[in-house]
Amino acid sequence: MTERARHDRAVLELFPESATVEKGELAIGGRSAASLAEEFGTPLVVYCERTLRAQARAYRSAAPDALVIYGAKAFPNVALLRLFAEEGLGADVSTLGELRFALAAGVPGERLVVHGNNKSDEELRAAAGAAAGLVVLDAPDEVERAARAGVRRVLVRVTSGIEADTHDAIRTGHHGSKFGLPPDEAIAAIARAREARLEAAGLHVHVGSQLLDTQAARMTVEWLAAFAAECRAALGWTPAVVDVGGGLGVRHVEDERAPAVDEFVGELVARLEHAWDLHGLPRARLVLEPGRSLVGRAGMTLYRVGVVKVTREAAAWVAVDGGMSDNPRPQLYGARYTALLANRAGEERAGAYSVTGPHCEEEVVIRHVALPEPRRGDLLAVPATGAYTLAMASNYNVAPRPAAVLVADGRARLIRRRETLDDLLAREVDG
Repeated sequence: MTERARHDRAVLELFPESATVEKGELAIGGRSAASLAEEFGTPLVVYCERTLRAQARAYRSAAPDALVIYGAKAFPNVALLRLFAEEGLGADVSTLGELRFALAAGVPGERLVVHGNNKSDEELRAAAGAAAGLVVLDAPDEVERAARAGVRRVLVRVTSGIEADTHDAIRTGHHGSKFGLPPDEAIAAIARAREARLEAAGLHVHVGSQLLDTQAARMTVEWLAAFAAECRAALGWTPAVVDVGGGLGVRHVEDERAPAVDEFVGELVARLEHAWDLHGLPRARLVLEPGRSLVGRAGMTLYRVGVVKVTREAAAWVAVDGGMSDNPRPQLYGARYTALLANRAGEERAGAYSVTGPHCEEEVVIRHVALPEPRRGDLLAVPATGAYTLAMASNYNVAPRPAAVLVADGRARLIRRRETLDDLLAREVDG
């Protein structure tokens, strides 16, 4: 195999499962990228139904007795929530808006887990009104407030002190985190919840997101078993439910490696069972909250190339019609991406280019990606943009947010319409 063929294959593996290159053009779900851009415009986020369902089924298969719930924050979308509900998944929601989306998608109440480090009374009442299966208590005063709101079944989120190997902004289990309660406060919250006649069903713990190995997850479940034993000693109570959050990462560039779902979950389940047995604890129902690993690879973004500019011999810029307003991750986290020219995917690479957008900053969407010589009107396809892109999008520079489509078997369905300038103007109040 030639170097070019190896590179092309490596890049294509980052795209959704249904990605192919046919006659030099990228296709997803049986639709060419060019036809999708022509029909729906750009920027455009394209989701592959086959990949979404495959990831959901991988989680169900790896932990058949667990409750698997989609971390809706990765991309809160009614169509995707409904698709996952069809696969037997629930939803992890952390705001009133995410809860409304899940209910609109028909997610059953017993498969709803309600989070939030600063829940309002309105959100607690909404959780109770939706008959949410679990509400995760995240602050000392939430016990009494949840009871007054009519919440019945709760988990207590505890901070493990384990620092995951990930970006600081998405590390959530360390000492001093805004999420959860220190162990002594968590034990006190469990006791108060029982006094308030809440059903203290179990424990929640989460160490971070975009985890590219199993080390932090292994350490966390072992720590959690020891903490559950402390709860038994202090309260005569053991958790019936253990929610270990999500966190499994996805590959964005060729040199990243991430565990497969069966490897990550299999290791976690095995460690959990071993640790529970070691402490003589009764088995608990496992809850998993994948987000990024369900939707990340399933999505790609299509941009239209505009200006191509060489500012000095070593720097060539390719400007596209989107950027930090539809994917702020490179600016926020230094996230890396790669790309290919969807309409010229079979051509030889001419050199390395940096991709930027139209916004009023020195934004770098991708730094140094090998491409054929880009031309105005080309279509740039960026893989692995299904998570935390549109979910975190903004209207910076009054840029309307892009549309999203779901593709399968040669058909494309709009699942989020493109914003218009009229939408943005309608929010303005003048006088």
